Amino acid sequence: MRTRRIVPSALVAATTAALLVSGTQPAAGQGETADFTVVVEEGANTAAARAAVTAAGGRITGENAAVGTLTAKAPTTGFVQRVSASDAVLGATAVKPLGEAPQAGRGPGNREWKAVEREHVGANKNTTKKAPTATAGMDPLDGDLWGLKLVRSDIARARQAGDKRVYVGILDTGVDGTHPDIAPNFNRELSRNFTIDIPADPNGAEVDGPCEFRGCVDPADHDDNGHGTHVAGTIGAAANGFGVSGVAPNVSLVNIRGAQDSGYFFLQPVLDAITYGADVGLDVINMSFYIDPWYMNCVDNPADSAEAKIEQRATITAVQRALDYAHRKGVTLIAAGGNNHEDLGNPRNDAASPNYPTGSAYDRKIDNKTCIHLPTEGDHVISISSLGPSTLKADYSNYGTEQTDLSAPGGYFRDGFGTPWYRTNENLIRSTYPRNVALAEGNVDEAGNVTPKGEEAGVAKYCQGAKCGYYQYLQGTSMAAPHAAGVAALVVSQYGKKDKAHPGTLTLAPDKVEKVLIKTATARACPVPRTVSYENVGRTPEFTATCVGDTKFNGFYGHGIVDAYGAVTRGGNHL
Repeated sequence: MRTRRIVPSALVAATTAALLVSGTQPAAGQGETADFTVVVEEGANTAAARAAVTAAGGRITGENAAVGTLTAKAPTTGFVQRVSASDAVLGATAVKPLGEAPQAGRGPGNREWKAVEREHVGANKNTTKKAPTATAGMDPLDGDLWGLKLVRSDIARARQAGDKRVYVGILDTGVDGTHPDIAPNFNRELSRNFTIDIPADPNGAEVDGPCEFRGCVDPADHDDNGHGTHVAGTIGAAANGFGVSGVAPNVSLVNIRGAQDSGYFFLQPVLDAITYGADVGLDVINMSFYIDPWYMNCVDNPADSAEAKIEQRATITAVQRALDYAHRKGVTLIAAGGNNHEDLGNPRNDAASPNYPTGSAYDRKIDNKTCIHLPTEGDHVISISSLGPSTLKADYSNYGTEQTDLSAPGGYFRDGFGTPWYRTNENLIRSTYPRNVALAEGNVDEAGNVTPKGEEAGVAKYCQGAKCGYYQYLQGTSMAAPHAAGVAALVVSQYGKKDKAHPGTLTLAPDKVEKVLIKTATARACPVPRTVSYENVGRTPEFTATCVGDTKFNGFYGHGIVDAYGAVTRGGNHL
């Protein structure tokens, strides 16, 4: 099992002490106010931390006792440093975007993740191929789901298609619980939305836009982005003779929304979503996002201000506490490896952080020992790299022996160079698509018909009588992770025991789930030659990647490609 890199606690403590000495200390109560997450020091008295918040000019508005955080309304100027001066407080950070699913319109901070996932939209491409006829036992549009075949879900379901007593949490932009392929498996009772829509950022740039629902809180079965619904469909779209099916088509899907409509993730909603999921007995949580406003969270980067250092330190600690809490409660944590085409053990400079508010980014040299990409580099998280249909590492996918645990289908638009595959929609991952998002993006019209724009992007409409569903193609490590999450859900379904803490559900220790995933993965050696250039498909030399390791474990594939059939037929040999 891979040893993860952890920022030493002694370095964290020493860094904070230095920051508090060097930082300015404005008087409490001055200037505009904002919301903050305050991280209580390990072992400290919470009452003392509350007193520190008040003394620093803040007003407490909430608490997450599971991870030791307080939320407070406080002056924007100097609060972070004032409250962090208390021995009872580890640090604090303004409630701002913590993670993001790739979306448009946020300047340099989004690292073009939307461009990665929707590279095929408007691109010059080969003629789209007609979808093959559905295989027996599969759903009508499954012929284009090469990812199901690569992870062998299509044959695994003859042995294990998932158990309704297994619950998978989708920590994302929301889930369209009304979609015909999601509705049969959607657990409305447990689903929650931990976010409140935000029309604009402090600079006036649009974030979520006008609120669609009173109170600016979307229902727990709603997705105004599409990213979360795509993820949910890959994990567990029902095998119901309609549209598509997921890797684990019989498990229960739970929306634990932690992202804004725009794709931003705020700190407190993410912490609340993870701890809530652990408390209600979720078996697996999929996390297809990265932590921001800092692409890399560092404890002592020379380019950062004193306040920025405290904020990143608080973020690292709070997120790791949430991950630890979920792991102790029996949750298997799956995360996307990232779309920045870099070796996370040897990261490039980060010139895109902080990415909120817009225009705040500056160049930082990244020290691998004291900077961390979250959540994928967090303890207890299984990190997934992305493959194309030829099983090549996708050009955009992060990689590296420090971080990559396993690999899975995520799509690669430029796969198959020199063949009819090259630059076709079918190289991507097709999954469920909310009608409201398809309409807003101009891919369907008011009558529900796919527009020429939608046809060019490969958007599909499938109907049985008056019931219709929509489907879109995307690519990214965000699409790879749910393939692995689906296989993890099958492992719990096959080998889990009755959960005494949550009657009517199954459970299996996450370390055991990870062991089965690793031991039954399809081994894949590094390519020959080991250094792969993507310049022939139009990428810059920056994309060139070198695979380090052997067939058993390497930086491109980790321990191998997740294998649903192997997991449900041979996994018991490793428990």
